[in-house]
Amino acid sequence: MPELPEVETTLRGIEPHIINKKLEKVLIHNAKLRWPIPKQVKKLEGKTVVKLMRRAKYLQVFFDDGQSAVWHLGMSGSLRICSAFEERKKHDHVEWQFDQDTVLRYHDPRRFGALLWANLGEEPEQFDNLGPEPLPIYQETTEFSGEWLFERSRKKTSPIKTFIMDNKNVVGVGNIYANESLFHAGIKPNKPAGRVSKQKYMQLAECIQDVLAKAIKQGGSTLRDFVGGDGQPGYFQQELFVYGRTGEPCKVCGSKIKEEKIGQRSTFYCGRCQR
Repeated sequence: MPELPEVETTLRGIEPHIINKKLEKVLIHNAKLRWPIPKQVKKLEGKTVVKLMRRAKYLQVFFDDGQSAVWHLGMSGSLRICSAFEERKKHDHVEWQFDQDTVLRYHDPRRFGALLWANLGEEPEQFDNLGPEPLPIYQETTEFSGEWLFERSRKKTSPIKTFIMDNKNVVGVGNIYANESLFHAGIKPNKPAGRVSKQKYMQLAECIQDVLAKAIKQGGSTLRDFVGGDGQPGYFQQELFVYGRTGEPCKVCGSKIKEEKIGQRSTFYCGRCQR
């Protein structure tokens, strides 16, 4: 599933191609995505893109009249820039045509993604109850910190991994990056969130930011379905310490990486490095 770094990578990949360009035509080949594509999306024709932003795993495109469209890549979605002459693929469900050399196509075999629409001054209801951004990319500061996590975690009995993957506590920490962040912070993923010390939360917050920033810099993670806006896969998987490495030696201590299910998600950790 595309996570925060993959969405940020997609944004940075498509932004230079569509910013300050007029959207000439919206073609909807299949409106039945996770939520039906609203008819208002057609109103974006003739409008000019003025800004792109990411909120959690959503990619929001703002137009010159104040309207905006919001993409969510779901489990297998991708956005890519191509030519109008490039043959449309089987699962290309939506096209934004700017000119002959610039077409933004949404590809999604499983159709769990979405294209939403918001009026001037509005946000999609899917933005309600989202926690703080872990990285202050679009603002000078973010309320996310170790202190924030510590205060939110008091009396919580859920595993720390489940806690940091909850978008109400911090957005965008998906399964891959939760595993990696907890390893670098030396915290066992099944430890109750309320039993993690403030000092450890301070360390964990820094690890989350560091892991996500490095993943963005390297283009996201190479997953089966993910490609960036240029159609190329990411490369962060080459530097994973625990995710997907069951039975392999820990890169720090040499112990075998273990795997278990937490919240129905595969979880990887080192029993020696993480306590």
